[in-house]
Amino acid sequence: MPEGHTLHRLARTHRRRYAGRPVAVSSPQGRFATSAEIVDGRVLERAEAHGKHLFHHYGPDLVVHVHLGLYGTFGDATHPVEPPRGLVRMRLVGATHYADLRGPTACELITDHEADAIHARLGVDPLRRDADPDRAWERISRSRAPLATLLMDQSVIAGVGNVYRAEALFRHGLDPRLPGRALAREQWELLWADLVDLLRDGVRRGRIETLRAEHDPRLLTPADPVAPGARRVYTYRRTGQPCLVCGTPIAQDTHLARNLFWCPTCQPAAA
Repeated sequence: MPEGHTLHRLARTHRRRYAGRPVAVSSPQGRFATSAEIVDGRVLERAEAHGKHLFHHYGPDLVVHVHLGLYGTFGDATHPVEPPRGLVRMRLVGATHYADLRGPTACELITDHEADAIHARLGVDPLRRDADPDRAWERISRSRAPLATLLMDQSVIAGVGNVYRAEALFRHGLDPRLPGRALAREQWELLWADLVDLLRDGVRRGRIETLRAEHDPRLLTPADPVAPGARRVYTYRRTGQPCLVCGTPIAQDTHLARNLFWCPTCQPAAA
């Protein structure tokens, strides 16, 4: 599932290419056709993201809400506009670009009140200017749940997925099974600041890269013979491969139906 940086990058692109002018909205697939007719030809006032949710605002009580889910994509191309390929739920056409939405979990026209309700149930988003890390800390510091659960709980922190969870916990030497209430306030502040930096970097790059320069295997002598994906991350999907810091094989387990990755040495269990 795309993580928060992907949705913020989409919102930024849509603001730049479509906002402030009328856009053509259609549903070649047909499943969004009635709602598309309502906003077709209107000015897209703004686009914003909150966690893994994207919002297109067209005016009072006209908000298109998109959640990509596991399989959704929102591609973007320049004119000339090509015929739709595949099942395009929504097509957005501007002056110079057009974007096709395929396979989302949600694509719906909602009211401002309904949009506010979605924002209210989501946790703090490290990429939003209105993010209040103290709000997340209040939940985490009182919780018996492990960090692995809390970081993926979208009502606590919105936008963090499996990759950012694994990588942020590794970068701070935190056992993913550590209860939230056992996390020190100083550790939380460092973890939050790093999540902000990592997600912002993801928006800039359009991909997740979490390695510090001194740990990049391309810089090691001799070169570390690892899979290409491991050149960008420490633990995610590196099961059994040597930790880039200590050499311990990366561990894997299943936690709440999601894969969990960590280094048993760099992220030791609390005594």
